[in-house]
Amino acid sequence: MSRRLDIELTSTRDDGTWTWRAAGAKVPKGVVVATLLPNQSKIGDVLKIEADFDIDGITVLSVVTQRDKSQKATLLQLIDDKPFVGVTEKLAKKSRDDKPRRGKQGPRTDRPDREPREPRADRPNREPRTPRPDRKSFPPAPEVPKRPIAKRLKPKRVHRTAVLESLPVEQRGVAERALAGGLAAVREAIKSQNAQLKKDGKAEVKADGLISMASDILPKLRVAEWLDKAEAAKADLDLLDLRDLRAVVVGSDDPMVVRDESTRALATDLKAALKSRQEREMSNWIEDMKSAVEVSRVVRALKLSGEPPKAGVLFPVELGAQIAKAATESLASDAGADRWIAVLEALAFSPIRAQVKPAAAPIAATDALRETVKRLSPLLPQIAALFGIEVVAGVQAPKPLRPPRQARQVRKPRDKKETKLTIPPAPQPVVEAPAAQAVVEVPVVEAPVVQAVVDAPVAEPTVEAEAPSSSEQS
Repeated sequence: MSRRLDIELTSTRDDGTWTWRAAGAKVPKGVVVATLLPNQSKIGDVLKIEADFDIDGITVLSVVTQRDKSQKATLLQLIDDKPFVGVTEKLAKKSRDDKPRRGKQGPRTDRPDREPREPRADRPNREPRTPRPDRKSFPPAPEVPKRPIAKRLKPKRVHRTAVLESLPVEQRGVAERALAGGLAAVREAIKSQNAQLKKDGKAEVKADGLISMASDILPKLRVAEWLDKAEAAKADLDLLDLRDLRAVVVGSDDPMVVRDESTRALATDLKAALKSRQEREMSNWIEDMKSAVEVSRVVRALKLSGEPPKAGVLFPVELGAQIAKAATESLASDAGADRWIAVLEALAFSPIRAQVKPAAAPIAATDALRETVKRLSPLLPQIAALFGIEVVAGVQAPKPLRPPRQARQVRKPRDKKETKLTIPPAPQPVVEAPAAQAVVEVPVVEAPVVQAVVDAPVAEPTVEAEAPSSSEQS
């Protein structure tokens, strides 16, 4: 079977044949008879051939003649003495004034008048349309006062870091353990370390030295930690959460903090600030509940009543009666199930829940409403009786529902570094000679470094003083 191939002539032979190869490549290659080539062929010409490809090789059958491509296209010459001028086109914008208008501008003039229609006998006479009543316009709901969001306490570690850096390196591990859990944490760490040493067949560590060291360092660390919290609280007194401010003030009564003179002035300022903040928050709390009742926002008033700024405060009797009356009116028999659920969720954790007594159960009660009443029945027995739900004595009170939190990406926990506790070197003992009052210097055995809690027992140096000889006495 033959096929076409582009070849390049490479050389001539004495026998009248030419050698060739594929155009632009080394293979395939072969020989072609000169009689098949054009008369003016030369080395380097590229031709198209038709050849047979078989086992013996490639046999050139013929050379395909190609058409000559015209190098230049035929162009028409424009004969004109006038210079060329480009043509541009711009469309004018259609104005609205061109379109006839009706109404005040008069009848339309762009079409002829329509002929009057003849009345149809089969069409009934239409009655005059009654005027459409005006749509009711509902005024926007009045806004309740918005309070700024309280900030949480975020103390720095200025004083704590300063105290740790002032300690020797071998004591910082003990200090961090004592600050994290007190002396009990240090004892527990030593106990677990001694258990491991006993298991390994090593001598146990005596905890008296480490406990004494922690007892000396702990007061300084407690004072430094409280100072960090107190300074952060003082910087945000107006917006700080009352719970955090109250915790800082309570921490100032710690005996370790009270003994330090640097904390007394700051503790006095924070106590005065806490008192004024509580009075202001109490007035804002009562004002917010009154505003919510005035604009008929019963659910908000009920939620606020269960969140007083100070625990154990007495609820105002008159305001409680107003909120209870508004809640009873909201729990009407013709109200929807969703309304009942929202009011009951807020009422169950309000101090006035016993004063709300609806007249009857809702007409359209759903399964979701019954489940809510059953869950809140220990707190609202008078509501459960309307639905025929019996309250079992001794049932644990439910907790308020919280909005679902978004799933957080779980991070890989970091490898915690083991805290290394170091036993300080023992003091150098001094032995006095009985006669000559000479001081005998004894080498001191340093204790090894203790890892985690303690890795090796404390070496207690022992000194055996030799009695002076007769020559020394003389």
